[in-house]
Amino acid sequence: MPTFRYRPDVLAALAGHGVRPGPATDPALVRAFVRELYKFEIRQLRDAVRRGSLPKAALAAKVEALRDAYPVLALQPSQFIEGEP
Repeated sequence: MPTFRYRPDVLAALAGHGVRPGPATDPALVRAFVRELYKFEIRQLRDAVRRGSLPKAALAAKVEALRDAYPVLALQPSQFIEGEP
């Protein structure tokens, strides 16, 4: 079973979302999980607009802030681990 040494900055970003992969956790699985969290939050925003609890004009700013909160999604799974570009 392979082991992975996650980059400290990636671990810090993941911890901000409550994700703490172990050395045996495949980076592709971690990224997929974080992507699902992001999609869940996007759906929450969409539903808030539909309910009328979030003005549609505020949606773009909220989506941008959410995107900024998930910088690890800009990385490929191989970039989660040390020694990769």
